[in-house]
Amino acid sequence: MEGQDLTGFTVEATDGTIGQVDRQADDVGMRHLVVDTGVWVFGKSVLIPVGVITGIDTQARQITLACTKEEVKAAPLFRTDSETLDPEYLGSVGAYYRELPRDRTE
Repeated sequence: MEGQDLTGFTVEATDGTIGQVDRQADDVGMRHLVVDTGVWVFGKSVLIPVGVITGIDTQARQITLACTKEEVKAAPLFRTDSETLDPEYLGSVGAYYRELPRDRTE
């Protein structure tokens, strides 16, 4: 992801599309995407840590995640851009995604 502009890429959870990348942060320790969910989550944006990205297809302009739509929806609420610089908020988002099940082969 570092050095790549992913703005506008479609973001896919394991069970469907969640939205498009609105912006990204490549700062070490705070790397994430802000994804505009459109009408899926009532016009809200969600913050996605890069650690849950499982693939980037630059030709298809698509990013795949290792989580479901419901897991993204249940993540700590993203309200304002200032949260993208708040270590406490970023820590809570990171902790949430780290706790998700890793094995999806059942």
